[in-house]
Amino acid sequence: MKKLILSATLLCFFSCNEDDNCNIGTIDQNAVCLEVYDPVCGCNNVTYSNDCHATANGISNWSEGECLN
Repeated sequence: MKKLILSATLLCFFSCNEDDNCNIGTIDQNAVCLEVYDPVCGCNNVTYSNDCHATANGISNWSEGECLN
């Protein structure tokens, strides 16, 4: 499991940035997300608490795990 998380994190670090395939859409201010901490790294290199929060912030491309900053 640690290898999977590390691989996903490294993939995000090397492939997720604002200049490369990161389309930030409309922020959904009416989104209702559960407050469950299951972090995802958005393509904008921001860690969101879960995929719902990423989507609500207009992020459609992310990887599992926290971003490495």
